[in-house]
Amino acid sequence: MNARRVAITGIGVVSPIGNSATELWSGALAGRSAVRHITRFDPSPFRSRIAAEIDEIPIVCGASTKRARRLDRFSKLAVAAGLQAWNDAGIRACPGDLRDRIGVSLGSALGGVASAEDEHTDFVHQGVRSVSPSLALSVFGAAGSTNLAMELGLHGPNTTNSNSCASGAVAIGDAMAHIRSGRADIMLAGGVEAPLAPLTFGAFSVIRALSERNDDPEHASRPFDRDRDGFVMAEGAAVLVLEEWDRAAHRGAHVYAELVGYATTNDAYHMTVPRPDGAQARQCMERALVDAHLTVQDVSLVSAHASSTMLGDRAEACALEQLFGDCRPVVFATKGAHGHALGATPAIETAILALALQHQCAPRTVNLGHRDVDCHLSLTDSATRVSARYALKNAFGFGGINACLVLAASNRGP
Repeated sequence: MNARRVAITGIGVVSPIGNSATELWSGALAGRSAVRHITRFDPSPFRSRIAAEIDEIPIVCGASTKRARRLDRFSKLAVAAGLQAWNDAGIRACPGDLRDRIGVSLGSALGGVASAEDEHTDFVHQGVRSVSPSLALSVFGAAGSTNLAMELGLHGPNTTNSNSCASGAVAIGDAMAHIRSGRADIMLAGGVEAPLAPLTFGAFSVIRALSERNDDPEHASRPFDRDRDGFVMAEGAAVLVLEEWDRAAHRGAHVYAELVGYATTNDAYHMTVPRPDGAQARQCMERALVDAHLTVQDVSLVSAHASSTMLGDRAEACALEQLFGDCRPVVFATKGAHGHALGATPAIETAILALALQHQCAPRTVNLGHRDVDCHLSLTDSATRVSARYALKNAFGFGGINACLVLAASNRGP
């Protein structure tokens, strides 16, 4: 029984480098870093005092003003990106029976924990009467996906995973499975993260996971660079509209790219340190290619996870080199521009990869000044024209969670 094909027909994004598909692509091509000194709170107690912030969450046409006022920042990001993706996909008339066939699948490492942190401060200083009645409804991980479903009246599958920094990729992979199997016809899938609060941010600084290049924030996130010293935290959201291929073709929808493969594995090695040999990361990529009925020779483009940590980048480079051998696809990494919004980042980067396939162009790897001597990948040092039918997206997270998506250019043929 052949699985149904899955098209990406809409992109919605709220990120430090752009708040639409067009702005995101322009920001990725420009390669300018959005990392700055933190303004959301006083970061002086911490070793790291930089992040990639979003100045203002855009108001999206169709959003309920009354509902928006009740949402915390986490859910606002999810709803803003989701409504933007819905509008971008051009889904207009949507009868009730179709809404039963449309679902939401999001990923978030931390959900509404930053809002809970703010409420806890009020509780400690002013007592329980100061706590917002909406706290219990905003702190749980699925608050974003359920608020988005309510905004659009969607009754299909609704899930949110918290698989650390792989969450957004897992959400997209799970959504693809719903459409392939016939459980849904359309899925809004992606990731959302709003982690910029003192304790939440400080927890990562305490374990020395964050870059401490405070005197030069724009160059702090340095994927695959020999001088990298940790990742730069960010906030953001990206939601993709995934649609059954024949349905999208019937209504004449614009297709950015096609989702053709997905897999996930676990290192079972350490909570923060990846396996040095990258064995399970490599196996994850291999399984995703098997799921897509492809071989390494078919893949011309890779969007690396490349968080700018010393051990993480090295393990990923090792896994990619072992997997691809002499094939040497073009590899790029964009966290140097938009930072690392934890579970949202794989979704943001999947959107960038879909746009890269559409434009047949790979963005440059930002802040790659001096390549790590242990990295032998074909990394981009400028925007690079490519001829790519298939591309691979990696996402790796704490706990050794590995996820990989395989995308195809929309014009690849049957």
